[in-house]
Amino acid sequence: MEVVLLEDVKALGKKGQIVKVNDGYARNFILPKKLGVEANTKNLNDLKLQKANEAKVAAEQLAEAKALAAKIDELSVTVSIKAGEGGRTFGSVSTKEIAKAAADQLHLDIDKKKMVLTDPIRSLGTFEVPIKLHKDVTAKLRVKVTEA
Repeated sequence: MEVVLLEDVKALGKKGQIVKVNDGYARNFILPKKLGVEANTKNLNDLKLQKANEAKVAAEQLAEAKALAAKIDELSVTVSIKAGEGGRTFGSVSTKEIAKAAADQLHLDIDKKKMVLTDPIRSLGTFEVPIKLHKDVTAKLRVKVTEA
């Protein structure tokens, strides 16, 4: 019997996959637990429509991420930090402060977890902080660190 999986099933397949299983396994395990449905024409058509809808949504999200990346690439934020003699800073600038500065100055809600800082910023100057908006789209926000 062929079954369309509605959820990931260990050692069988992933969601949306069409797999061939024994009749008893399908009747006694997969169908009662709603892990899959029989692969008839109606269910196959529903699966095709669902995949088309998911592809459309993914394309829209990618377009939105590209538009936001183009906007972010042109912007910059200023973060001030305490500094001593010779421009030596006390502490560092983290993604939390950069996200707060972006919200205050640019009115953009950027998640601090999407910012990719390998090391915290510990000096004065201008830095480019990569922001991962989508798996294929990364924007660069200029961060100007000044003395408070």
